[in-house]
Amino acid sequence: MNLKKVLSKGLIATLVLAGSLMAGFQAITWANGNSGLTIFSGVDRKDILDYYLQFGGRPNQWERYKLYIPAKKMTQGASTFFISYPDYFNGRFDTDKVEVRVGRESLPLKEVIWDQESRVLEISLAKPIEASTRVELVLSNVRNPDFGTYYLVGDVLAAGDIPVRLYLGTWIVSIDPGS
Repeated sequence: MNLKKVLSKGLIATLVLAGSLMAGFQAITWANGNSGLTIFSGVDRKDILDYYLQFGGRPNQWERYKLYIPAKKMTQGASTFFISYPDYFNGRFDTDKVEVRVGRESLPLKEVIWDQESRVLEISLAKPIEASTRVELVLSNVRNPDFGTYYLVGDVLAAGDIPVRLYLGTWIVSIDPGS
C-alpha cells in the first residue's frame, strides 16, 4: 500500500516536472517571436501584430526586424506603409536595407524615408499591394534601442482611388537586457 502511494506521488511529481520543462522550452522557442502574453498594454488584443527579431533582440546590437501584417488587416491594399515609434526609441534604421515581402517575393520599392523628427519610417511601393494579402516588412541592419518595450504603430496608405491612411495595428517589441 505504501509503495503505491510513493510510486503515485513520484509519478505525479515527474509529470509536473515534465510539463514545466515543456512549457519552458515553448517559451524559449517563441522568445522574440511575437508579443507574447500582453495584459496591460493599452492596445486592443485584436490590434497587436506579430513580429520576429532574428538576432535575439539584444540592446544596442544589430538586428533584423520581421514585422508581420496578416491578410485580414489589409482590407484595402497598400501603396505606402508607415511605422511610427515612441520618442524614447533610440535605435537606428538603415533605409537601404528595407524589404516588403509577399510570400517569398521581395517587392520593388519606390522610396524609403526615415523622418527622425516625426519618428516615422515611410516605405513607398513601386506598385500597390492588393487587399487581403499577407505582408512581411523586413528591416535589416537595425541598431536596437536600449532595453525596454517599444510600441511600433503600423499604418498604411490605401491603394484605392482615394488614398486614405488606415491603422493596421501595433507591434509591441521587447528588447531584453538578458538576451
